[in-house]
Amino acid sequence: MKKIHLNDIRIRNKLLLIYMFSVFLPIVLTNVIFYNVTSENVRTQKIHDNELALRQVANSFKQGVEDAVGIASVLYADAFVYQLLDTTYESPVDFILAYNNNFRDINKYTPVYSSIRSIYLYTDNPTVITAGGVFAIDDLVKESHWYQSTLETRKKYPVVTRSAAENGDLSQFVVVRALDSSDTSSHEKVIMINLNDRFIHQLFANETFEGDIYLLNEENNIEYTTNESVPWQSEYIAFDTISIPNHATVLEESYPVQYIDDWKVVGVMPEDQLLAEVRKSIPSILYLALWNFVIPTLFIVYIAGNIHFRLNTIVKKMRQVKNQNFELIPGKPYKDEIGVLTTEFNRMSKKIKDLINDVYIARIQKKDLQIQNKETQLKALQSQINPHFLFNVLETIRMRSLLKKEDETAEIIRNMAQLLRNSITWDKDFVTAKEEVQLIQAFLEIQKYRFADKMQYSIQLSEVAEHVLIPNMTIIPFIENASIHGIEPLKTTGKINMKIEMDNNHLICMVEDNGIGMEQGMYNEIVDSFKENEITGESIGIRNVYQRLKMYYQDDFELKIETAQGQGTTVYLKIPVNVQTLGTVQ
Repeated sequence: MKKIHLNDIRIRNKLLLIYMFSVFLPIVLTNVIFYNVTSENVRTQKIHDNELALRQVANSFKQGVEDAVGIASVLYADAFVYQLLDTTYESPVDFILAYNNNFRDINKYTPVYSSIRSIYLYTDNPTVITAGGVFAIDDLVKESHWYQSTLETRKKYPVVTRSAAENGDLSQFVVVRALDSSDTSSHEKVIMINLNDRFIHQLFANETFEGDIYLLNEENNIEYTTNESVPWQSEYIAFDTISIPNHATVLEESYPVQYIDDWKVVGVMPEDQLLAEVRKSIPSILYLALWNFVIPTLFIVYIAGNIHFRLNTIVKKMRQVKNQNFELIPGKPYKDEIGVLTTEFNRMSKKIKDLINDVYIARIQKKDLQIQNKETQLKALQSQINPHFLFNVLETIRMRSLLKKEDETAEIIRNMAQLLRNSITWDKDFVTAKEEVQLIQAFLEIQKYRFADKMQYSIQLSEVAEHVLIPNMTIIPFIENASIHGIEPLKTTGKINMKIEMDNNHLICMVEDNGIGMEQGMYNEIVDSFKENEITGESIGIRNVYQRLKMYYQDDFELKIETAQGQGTTVYLKIPVNVQTLGTVQ
């Protein structure tokens, strides 16, 4: 592997390397590291803040439950409650009197604790009537969720569960405890304390926690959640079935108390919410980074451009010296290193130019004069050969053929003389379509004389197109190719048809033959030759026509060749006539 030396690198590229390693990469790395460190710090702080918020939610719920448990414990140990619910009453009036005398203020705790909405007593004593928060344990109660999930287990401590609300959903949190402290009791008694729905909602709707909060029971089922997409009120849903966002942070707070043992509060914080504040600052970071890029970049580009331009100017002038171009570098003689180099180069160029003018120019001029003299002598000798001599010889042969009654030979010689005169004495670039057709007819007559009955041709020239000017010898190369390369190899009679007509402001010429056609490779070679600067071979005539049309009309003409091997060839030419008809091209 070739080792790259620092001195082999262009100064502009060196400046780009300085910019890359001194400006671009440090700024990019600094901003990336700053963003990552800031994001991690913010994420850590957010997690800590949300842990505190979640702990506050868990403690508040625990406090609300403990308030209800405390009231249940007080009533559990109250002898008046047992007496009220166990006594057999002679009439409802007796129960009402006993209730008013001993336990009318059963809901006196409700105003004291905001977490408690109401207190209910249940008994299967048939002499107790439903009134003032006292209810009978009937079949409907025994079928309820709170009764089956608590009392049937016969737990000796309060149980937290959910009861059906007025709308039928299991959204009402209750604390239930069996009143069974008395061994002499003959009736089943239950106390149920309903927690305040508003208290529960405000408790979990903690605005400082950035995510969803889930209250899970000992079976990991959802008892409450702030996630509105989870229908926790209508059924018990396992937390494991909930879709947790990718890269989300999950926090937990457990309860070690007996009545909500193994319950826990879980907080789910999506990564987007944790980094929302950081991502809000991304535009500011990008603007700052862009500003840090733009100013140094503009300054470095300006300095690099100045150095590169001045050095490049010196290099160009030095390369011109080898072609004997000693043009001086314009501008003020600046005092930096490049300015000193420019001044010394100008001094050197001027001195070399003076030396060459003094020593070599005279010799070169002398040799050029000798060459010009020889060329003049050669042209003088060539001019002595008059092309008209050839025409006179052909005319003599033609007249001799007429005297010998060889009319066909005389006509062929006349046609050949016409073709020769047109090719040698090319005095104008444009001819009329009629003149071009006359030249084509002369050529075809010669070919017909050569091939005898093997070749036939037809020419159609509309009267409107006769006087339209077209580039000289534009069509005849296609006639020549059709005759020599298309008809000559045929073993049968060949036909060449040419048609010239007008179409609006365009001249349309179509030349077709029934010759052998062209192979695809030959066709591609001819089409590709239009794009080449030089070409040799059989298609040089077509190439010459295409280049002349390109020079006269640019892209305002159309030349198409359709051919297939064994099926003949058709040439389609379309050129504008407005330029020529105006007589502006000679």
